[in-house]
Amino acid sequence: MSVWRGQVVVVTGASLGIGAEVARTLAGHGAHLVLAARDTSRLQRVADECLACGTDVEVVACDITDESQCRALIARTVDRFGRLDTLICNAGQAMWARAEDVADWSLYERLVRVNYLGAVYCTLSALPHLRTSRGRVVAVSSLAGKTGVPMRTGYSAAKAALNGFFDSLRIELADSGVSVTVVCPGFVGTGSRARNLGADGEALGRSPVDEAAMMTVAECTRQLLDAAEHRDRELVMTSRARLGMWLKLLLPSLVDRMASRAMARGR
Repeated sequence: MSVWRGQVVVVTGASLGIGAEVARTLAGHGAHLVLAARDTSRLQRVADECLACGTDVEVVACDITDESQCRALIARTVDRFGRLDTLICNAGQAMWARAEDVADWSLYERLVRVNYLGAVYCTLSALPHLRTSRGRVVAVSSLAGKTGVPMRTGYSAAKAALNGFFDSLRIELADSGVSVTVVCPGFVGTGSRARNLGADGEALGRSPVDEAAMMTVAECTRQLLDAAEHRDRELVMTSRARLGMWLKLLLPSLVDRMASRAMARGR
């Protein structure tokens, strides 16, 4: 029997990409789902696919940059299902622009609010319930939060903050029974990269990278849920990325060049 059967799981950013695939996979395992995102029409389509698996699904329109909406998301979860077992903080927003080209510096604040503070708000709201269930927190970060990446200064900084928060929180929760898993994918073919923000703060409207050459969203989801199931502390996807983490300690300038070439190739 799947460890997820009967578990109550909140997934933020569930309307597309990794979040949507995580929701569909969990539905297939019999989890009770609360799906959150701003785009309710996309979110409902994902929910309908999950409902077809025979599971219970609650759809919540939620802007995670708003602290009160994060509190309401968790309250609604507990009101509907009576508990919370796993919180998957997946919602995020990426950028694709050179720092010097960014005219409106408020773009950096937007990226911090979506990629960092939203996960903090949801987690702090959920913690009392996760302590009761001895549950799980899964934070979807990025390799960009582990090492600097050109064209993604704001995104890298926000994800680095995310990593720092959850690494610290893990230590604080060591005796609570609540596990904290930080997931760091590289490029994943989510099909949503056209939503990256450009230097003007608007969506690019096209993918700047080769989606076909990336890890599939299905493989990313498989690894993510496996790490969450086993309560791993961190998941760095791909052997190449794990090698890069070691090389950064020994040859940081080489890793800088590798990152630059990877962004130039788009994979």
